[in-house]
Amino acid sequence: MIGPIPLSHVLLASGALFAIGVAGALLRRNAIQIFLSIELMMNAANLALIGYGAALGTQQGQIIVFFVIAIAAAEASVGLAIFVAIFRHTETIDVNKINLLKW
Repeated sequence: MIGPIPLSHVLLASGALFAIGVAGALLRRNAIQIFLSIELMMNAANLALIGYGAALGTQQGQIIVFFVIAIAAAEASVGLAIFVAIFRHTETIDVNKINLLKW
């Protein structure tokens, strides 16, 4: 049987996922792809919290992750509703073509 995963490996995976999320958020033009990249960054933070909670032997990391996931679900529904409204108004979700604040 293999022992527990070291915290350094968990943090390395979390950092890699966060870096991929940052790159996706900065390099993509599609609003849904940017939204998914932000979700990936939130999941990387959740992974780090779970890793620290396991390393310290407490349940606090899991409790915080539970609340973060609940907030992310609400954010996803509101975000997708906003994307639908923007698409109906502008017929695109390309962030370079959306000028909602211009007259």
